[in-house]
Amino acid sequence: MKAHLMYPDRDFDSEAKLSAQQQTLIQDLELDTLFQAMAGGDKLILEVVRRAVTGGLAAPEEILYRQSILRDCIKNPDVVRTLYKIASDAIQKKKDIWWITSGMFLSSVLSGAVNLLQMFAGMLKMLRGVADKHAGQFESEGFSALFSMLQRELDDEYFALLQTHLHELKFYDGILIGAELGGHNQGVHYMLRRQQDKKLRRLKWYFAPSFSVNPRDENGCTDLAKRRDRALNLATNAVAQSADHVCNFFIMLQTELAFYVGCLNVYERLAAKGEPVCFPEPSGCRTRRHAFGGLYDISLALILGQRVAGNRLDADDKELFVITGANQGGKSTFLRSIGQAQLLMQCGMFVPAERFAANICSKVFTHYKRQEDATMKSGKLDEELARMSGIVDEIEPDSMILFNESFAATNEREGSEIGRQIVNALLEKHMKVFFVTHLYDFAHSYYEKELPGAIFLRAGRQPDGRRTFQLAEGEPLQTSFGDDLYAKIFENAPDKPAV
Repeated sequence: MKAHLMYPDRDFDSEAKLSAQQQTLIQDLELDTLFQAMAGGDKLILEVVRRAVTGGLAAPEEILYRQSILRDCIKNPDVVRTLYKIASDAIQKKKDIWWITSGMFLSSVLSGAVNLLQMFAGMLKMLRGVADKHAGQFESEGFSALFSMLQRELDDEYFALLQTHLHELKFYDGILIGAELGGHNQGVHYMLRRQQDKKLRRLKWYFAPSFSVNPRDENGCTDLAKRRDRALNLATNAVAQSADHVCNFFIMLQTELAFYVGCLNVYERLAAKGEPVCFPEPSGCRTRRHAFGGLYDISLALILGQRVAGNRLDADDKELFVITGANQGGKSTFLRSIGQAQLLMQCGMFVPAERFAANICSKVFTHYKRQEDATMKSGKLDEELARMSGIVDEIEPDSMILFNESFAATNEREGSEIGRQIVNALLEKHMKVFFVTHLYDFAHSYYEKELPGAIFLRAGRQPDGRRTFQLAEGEPLQTSFGDDLYAKIFENAPDKPAV
């Protein structure tokens, strides 16, 4: 049995370790806020969404597959959470049963496996009950296949047969064992025999010789237990493998549902705040598409008590996005929203926007400025170039890279030249580049070239210096309006007594 709620043809890898690149994405795009909101205190959901969101999918078909499942989840949240709870309860009960019944003899292992299957049978019945009651409410390929499998493979005949076998394996009437004599009169070919009808068994063994082992004969009891375990070996392996198979199904069902329960958690929080979300339109890697309306930073929206200003842009066939403008005008927030939306689209989620369409990127990277580190053995520029070198080692064609005030640790001329050489090389390899910068020389040099694949965005500022926190197309300016911040901080501050 397979859940197949994350991929149509394979299981989700919940054991994959996060790469250094994924951890950097989480840090720079402030995704931990989103992940905590998705998890709602559930550790499994937290681990699953960290891997799923930063892992990403490579084909539009895979994204649309998850989108259709998530649409079903949004329409039927209570049913999805019920399925998740059933799977979670089954796994917890398995831990309790296995700890109680595990032992050194095969008979103990068999008893534990039988008890485990007995418990799993009850949980499988609950899953089948959910499928029988709610299957008609789901339209996605993933849920339709799951419910169909549950109804087909877990019918009444299956449960009746399972209960019969489990009852026999309880050995309420003792254990019937067969054996043969070997070449030296030793017991060989020990085999568990199925119990016959009670009346026939009594008649057959009425005149058979019998013996008993004295309870004080420890060696005799141990020998008898070992002979019993040799007979139980095949049955124990079969029952234990069956229990493992069912357990693995519950583990994968819980793991894959954890992603969708996390999506539901954050969807409901955003809906309560009145923030819009939409299902994006993905296109292939080789195209260049980026169009959206009302796009906002989802992590910021989750922590603010008010709605967040969104941005709109229609920039198909563009590869270079240069973002300039006023300090504290929303440039970094906009850049985060771009990276977040790309990751959310590629993991099959909704995105924080009224509409969103973009091409898939083979990988997503961030290169953000870092705070000064007193323990660094080299300068900030050396550190920035070292991180850039690490990105180059991993980057692939059709990747996306987000620069946030990179290469500003040196003077304007050198920083601009370094930035140009790196960006030119990336564009030659068909990368998609977003670059937030205060380097006027760098930004204006690209503006003067009038590249058909470049677009220039500027953070909004009103005449009185107030920020709109929205970006629009515009020529890079030589000023970042730092005097606005000076006036806000110092000129409007209350008078202080002279020292």
